[in-house]
Amino acid sequence: MTDTAVLLCAGGGTRLKPLTDDRPKALVDVGDETILARAVRLLVGAGVRHLVVATGYRDEAVRAALARADVRVTFCHNGSYATTQNSVSLHHCAAALEGRAFFKLDGDLLFHPDVLARLDADGGALSVAVDRRATLGEEEMKVIAEGSRIKSFGKHLDPHASAGESIGIEKLDASAGEKLFRALAEVVRRGRTNLYYEDVYAELVADGLDARLVDVSDLPWIEIDTPDDLAAARRSMQSGKLDRSA
Repeated sequence: MTDTAVLLCAGGGTRLKPLTDDRPKALVDVGDETILARAVRLLVGAGVRHLVVATGYRDEAVRAALARADVRVTFCHNGSYATTQNSVSLHHCAAALEGRAFFKLDGDLLFHPDVLARLDADGGALSVAVDRRATLGEEEMKVIAEGSRIKSFGKHLDPHASAGESIGIEKLDASAGEKLFRALAEVVRRGRTNLYYEDVYAELVADGLDARLVDVSDLPWIEIDTPDDLAAARRSMQSGKLDRSA
C-alpha cells in the first residue's frame, strides 16, 4: 500500500478570480468541502499517512487549512510559483519524498476514490491515470501508448495518435521517484523552468522508464480551471456522481 502522496497546490488560479483573491484554487469549495479537503479525505481513506504539499500562492491559507488534518503534513514552498511551471513546485518536494513510493496529484482535481486503488494495484514504475474517453485538443495533457505501455506525454502530441488524457494523478515507485527528482534537479539547474512535470516524465520514458497506462475512463473526474468547471464540479458533488460505485 502506498502511504505517501504529494499534492501540487502552488498556482494562483487566476481564471477563478475573485474566488481566488485570498486563497489558492485548492481551497475553493465544491459543496460542503474544499477541493483540497476532499482530496485529503480520499487519500487518508486510501491509506496515505504522509502528505507532502507544494505551496506557492497564499501559502499561509493552505497551512491554516491543514493545521488539523488527520495526517502528517510536510509543506514545500515554491517562492517562484508565479514565474515557473509545476515541475519546479514538484522539485521542491524532493527531500520530503526521498526513498519513498508516492501518489502525485494536481491540486485542482475532483476524482473518484477508485482512481487511487487502481493506481496502487498497478505494477509499473510510473503508473498514470488516463481517461480514454476524453475529447482531445491542444490543451489536454495527452499520452501515446502501445497497449498499456506509455511511450510519450505532452500537450503537443497529435490528438489522433494519442491514447487519452492524463488526468493529473500518478503513482511512482521509489526508483522512479529517484529518477524523477534527479531529472527535475537538472531541469532547474539548466533553467528549463517552463516545463510541466509531464514533459520530464516524457524524457524519462524516452530513456527507458517503465510507464503504464491505468484506464480510469469509467470513473468521473473534473479538473477545475474556470467558473464553468467549478459549476460542473459543484453539480457533480451535489448529485453524488463522484462517489458513486463504478
